[in-house]
Amino acid sequence: MFLRLAQQYQEVVQDLVMSLQALSIALEKCGYTTSCYTCGNQIKSASFMVSLTDKHLIRFLVSDYGITWMEILDDRELMKLEGAEAINQLRELSDIVKYPEQQIDIVNYRQQKIHLAK
Repeated sequence: MFLRLAQQYQEVVQDLVMSLQALSIALEKCGYTTSCYTCGNQIKSASFMVSLTDKHLIRFLVSDYGITWMEILDDRELMKLEGAEAINQLRELSDIVKYPEQQIDIVNYRQQKIHLAK
């Protein structure tokens, strides 16, 4: 059972890495500054970053060790999520590409919403 679970997790990581690469390309086409780095050719990990505004940064890390979403504003960490919660935040980030004309709520931090509009 544990070998099967480990293999399934590795497949999830590979799917996430490929999705992050595609999201990086799509966000760049929308005018955002992004980077997506992978280690080696086996697609086992990635570091994805996107600058949403001048001082608003998203960093998403995925590897065999875990999955982390970190949101940074003015050099301060606003939010850090792991696992399924981190993956769920990618949906909101991808909405920027899907609905470029709408404001997207990326984070609701301390009753203060940060809206993105291009």
